Amino acid sequence: MTMTATTTFDPKEVTVIFVLGGPGAGKGTQCENIKRDYDFVHLSAGDLLREEQKREGSKYGELIQNYIREGLIVPMEVTIALLENAMKEAIEKDKKTRFLIDGFPRKMDQADKFEETVVESKFVLYFSCTEETLLERLMKRSATSGRVDDNIESIKKRFQVFKDTSFPVIEAFEKKDKVRQINAEKSIDDVYNDVKKVLDESL
Repeated sequence: MTMTATTTFDPKEVTVIFVLGGPGAGKGTQCENIKRDYDFVHLSAGDLLREEQKREGSKYGELIQNYIREGLIVPMEVTIALLENAMKEAIEKDKKTRFLIDGFPRKMDQADKFEETVVESKFVLYFSCTEETLLERLMKRSATSGRVDDNIESIKKRFQVFKDTSFPVIEAFEKKDKVRQINAEKSIDDVYNDVKKVLDESL
């Protein structure tokens, strides 16, 4: 007899959408739109880790700092605990039950662990975009920040990391028919129209 562990939240009551896409695919912009129109809470794993690192009296602060300094991925237990706490807070304080989780899961073991312990996700919203387009967008963005030269290399590294880590996650969710792919090559408004179609059908 297998023991089934119960998750923290009931997927009938709490909706989680994982948001994935390469750097420059426009995830942040689209998450803001979804948050505004569909009453979602937007949680960025990276932001939560950075905030926790600064928080006075944090039990994870020093550990996060050391991992980030060494350029390593923070242990998933920490990231998942922070996501779970942020969800609990939004549910208790603001009665929110819809969550966009951005930049997570980076690997399949993170996805599995989250779904086994916190709640099963509804689907992955994947913003697909060619490397050329992403590069062009990020170069434009970096031109205003004045760091064009050193960016090409770091941008290419970020693409590579995205490909190596996120593609397997997207493929695994595709097998379960849980990927909603959005063509992020289009204009912001057109992309959002496609997002709305997906959400209106799925929610």
